Amino acid sequence: MNMVPISAVIIALNEEARLRDCLMSLAFCEDILVVDSGSTDATVEIARSCGARVLHQAWLGFGAQKQWAVEHANHDWVLCVDADERVSEQLAESIVLHCGKPGLQAYRFPRCNLFLGRYLRHGEGYPDWSLRLFDRRHGRWSEDPVHEKVIIVGKVGTLKGDLIHDSADSLYHYMQKQNRYTTLQAERQGVMTKRGVVWSMVFSPFVRFFKFYFVRLGFLDGWPGFIHILIGCLNSFFKYAKIYEQQRQQKLASQ
Repeated sequence: MNMVPISAVIIALNEEARLRDCLMSLAFCEDILVVDSGSTDATVEIARSCGARVLHQAWLGFGAQKQWAVEHANHDWVLCVDADERVSEQLAESIVLHCGKPGLQAYRFPRCNLFLGRYLRHGEGYPDWSLRLFDRRHGRWSEDPVHEKVIIVGKVGTLKGDLIHDSADSLYHYMQKQNRYTTLQAERQGVMTKRGVVWSMVFSPFVRFFKFYFVRLGFLDGWPGFIHILIGCLNSFFKYAKIYEQQRQQKLASQ
């Protein structure tokens, strides 16, 4: 039995193909909540058939949507996972054994990402530390529309076992998603000098490639690892290129 009761929370939209496996991996949780934002497939029916509670909330953005779900969980300790993720047996055992121990308000654990048919074990794709288990009295999701994170006031522990990310995105859809992400990041970037933008646009992709491909041994993941890291480097370039474009448009508008 868990040392403390845990609520698992998932936000979902048209996830009928992936949701069942996710929910089955959460059987050790006393409460499972799926917050649906308007699915038109069998997502809601699958969630209920697996014993999950289902609530509807129109889309608020990733951070705000997850925080809404956390606030409607039955228990203070919440485990937040996405519909295309599964809790491994080792991670489930680690959660049951350690969750709620005195002095800790949250836990992080590694996430193992599937990319182009291969589970990445190096580079940028692993360990991909994820803080997803926390006491909501001491933490909350940030309001970022993308790359949201849990903000914790307290001490964070580390658990063994992987969170398995079974993304089924094709490379086409993956690139579309990255394009949206870099646009949002550029819009939310703080003030930068023109020199800082140009320097980052030119050099950050090279620094990123060296770090993840060589230092973090991304080359051991073969071609999928190479492509994954290279896309990350391109994302860094395009984020700063979009900031450069924004600055140029602002300058023209002020003339």
